[in-house]
Amino acid sequence: MQKEITEQENDLIEAIRNFQRAYPNGQKELRRHARMIFDQMMFR
Repeated sequence: MQKEITEQENDLIEAIRNFQRAYPNGQKELRRHARMIFDQMMFR
């Protein structure tokens, strides 16, 4: 069974995957970006 995901869900997954690779440069921005996407998904 294959599940389809939205573009927003895919963006969140990619931000989380890239979070560790971004250390130390850009890690804060990726955390902020992932949190923003997550909040939009939860509170819309």
